[in-house]
Amino acid sequence: MKQLLLFFCFLGSFISSAQKQWTLQECITHALENNISVKQSQNNLLTNDQDIIAAKGNFLPALGANTSQRLNLGNVEVFDGNFVDRTFHSTNLSLNVSQTVFNGFRNTNIYKQALINKEANLEEFNRIKDNVALSVVNSYLNVLLNKENLSIAQAQYNFSLEQLERVKALVQAGTQPEANIFDAEATLANDEQNLTVAENSSTLALLSLAQTLQVSFDGFDVEIIDLDAPSELLMYSDVRPILNYAFENRSEIRVAKKNIESAELGVEISKSGFYPTLSFSYGLNTGANFSNLSSDNSFFQQINDNKGHSLSLNLNIPIFSRFQNKTALSKSSIQVENRKLALEQAKLDLEVNIQRAFTDAKAALKTFTSAQTTVAARQLSFDNAQERYNIGVLNSLDLEQNRTQLVNAQSSLVRAKYDFIFKTKVLDFYLGKPLNL
Repeated sequence: MKQLLLFFCFLGSFISSAQKQWTLQECITHALENNISVKQSQNNLLTNDQDIIAAKGNFLPALGANTSQRLNLGNVEVFDGNFVDRTFHSTNLSLNVSQTVFNGFRNTNIYKQALINKEANLEEFNRIKDNVALSVVNSYLNVLLNKENLSIAQAQYNFSLEQLERVKALVQAGTQPEANIFDAEATLANDEQNLTVAENSSTLALLSLAQTLQVSFDGFDVEIIDLDAPSELLMYSDVRPILNYAFENRSEIRVAKKNIESAELGVEISKSGFYPTLSFSYGLNTGANFSNLSSDNSFFQQINDNKGHSLSLNLNIPIFSRFQNKTALSKSSIQVENRKLALEQAKLDLEVNIQRAFTDAKAALKTFTSAQTTVAARQLSFDNAQERYNIGVLNSLDLEQNRTQLVNAQSSLVRAKYDFIFKTKVLDFYLGKPLNL
């Protein structure tokens, strides 16, 4: 009994999991947590953290310890003409501390550059996340589009099925010729084919979203969002506010600006090669020696007796570096100019993308408005044709033409609706608004 209860609990859990419907926010969150590009960008930030730690370490003194052991074997001349076999052991120990006092502000600028590089990569990280989120919204809307098209195809198939039964009844009653049954059956077969195509398109859209999220397609489905007919109020009247906001806040621009700051610090770092370097060092040295020809003190006694200290202040003045400093400075200056050009290119690309998105959104709005008018007209035409067909003044071919025109208009309206919604979401994206439906 207990095993049976566990089985039903497991079965219920499995069915619940299989029937889970992903919300848009869950899709975006999952993608941001698992996307490979996002993870790589996070690793870049971790690398920047290590660069900052290393840059801070340049301000600290360096501490090192050395030890050496030496062994000499062979004859040595103790007195004139008197050679003896000697074994000589020598142990040396030292502890050294060195500190850079001045190196042309190189360490300071390296630390500043490390901080700026992390800020730039953080902006790049945000840009990648925004693009991933926008891609998920696009895929999610594509799923909703195909599901709505599937509903239209299913409704048309059901209508054709009912129409076939109605025609059979009319034929049986003698009010319509038997040939109308064949026409109705052909229409039903065509609608069944369209339904199959719509089902396949819906499945492929779900598969594409599942692959984007890197989740199993088995049992994968999304929550249906009831999107009413979008209003013209969603459309922005002027592109200039979007451009102004984007130029100030978009990650692409901020990354380019941070790269300029980093390159300018690279120039300062290169200039440090022309400055003298001042460093201070301290050393503690000791050692012990043993030989088979003499009776020396013990090892630790010698280590204590032979202790010595050394202090040094070193000044290194560069005179000729074989053009290394000069070429490094020139290359750094060129890099600054390239970074400035990259900023201009980023602004141009951003303006082109926003202008295109704004133009596309306006065109999508016009297409959607026209599609609404067309559907309304086609619906009236079809209703009228159906009434005429029912009273026998319109043949089945003309009725089918009217219905086909209505179905095509409905499909065009669905595509126009989702296209307009996505285009407005792209504009919201450039304005930094949350990507929700």
